Amino acid sequence: MAVCESCGNDYDMAFEVRAQGRTHTFDSFQCAIDKMAPVCEHCGTKVIGHGVQSGDHWYCCAHCARQEGSSGIVDRVPAGATA
Repeated sequence: MAVCESCGNDYDMAFEVRAQGRTHTFDSFQCAIDKMAPVCEHCGTKVIGHGVQSGDHWYCCAHCARQEGSSGIVDRVPAGATA
């Protein structure tokens, strides 16, 4: 059995997440997200998708990044644009 580092539950089906040279133990994805997901610096939501990074700042979406003064960030490429 292993103890979840977020909630303290001693659970036989706990799992490990390795990130940035450290190993974390959780009993659920909810606990892993609560402990490890970055927080949007504009609205405070947990960033569990790709999110948007501008410099050292994390946002849940382009709208929040723009609200904090970042420019050039869009949620999607305009129709017809090519790589």
